Amino acid sequence: MASRTLLALLLATALSACGGTPAAVKSAPAKPTGQAGSGFTPARPVVRSPITAPPPAAKVQVLPGLEGVIGVGPAELTRQFGSPRLDVVEGDARKLQFSGPACVLDVYLYPQERGREMQATYVDARRASDGQEVDRAACVSALRKR
Repeated sequence: MASRTLLALLLATALSACGGTPAAVKSAPAKPTGQAGSGFTPARPVVRSPITAPPPAAKVQVLPGLEGVIGVGPAELTRQFGSPRLDVVEGDARKLQFSGPACVLDVYLYPQERGREMQATYVDARRASDGQEVDRAACVSALRKR
């Protein structure tokens, strides 16, 4: 019985050592307000100069069956496939999306040189039903026959 009491007393003492009062939390001192004589200099905003170098020339996709698509501008693409379902401009790029029962064709256009009209440099094709990739040339052919 005495050993149980002693064990309980030792256990209580050990547990009380784990507790204690929490340490006081101190706030950080207030920042100087930039008043005269405070020694504080306000931060200056970062100014970035505009990029003046022309964007690199876009890599042109070369695949059989894409003749008449790659290298042409938006007006010619609209003549071939009709009005685009989407026309998205992002930076110096433009994406025209054409769709039909067989497929969806995304045509990406980039300027090959500064000041020149954008030209189709890359196409991607997929089924409208499930988004699975399809042959690009077959999609172009199917959309032209509409």
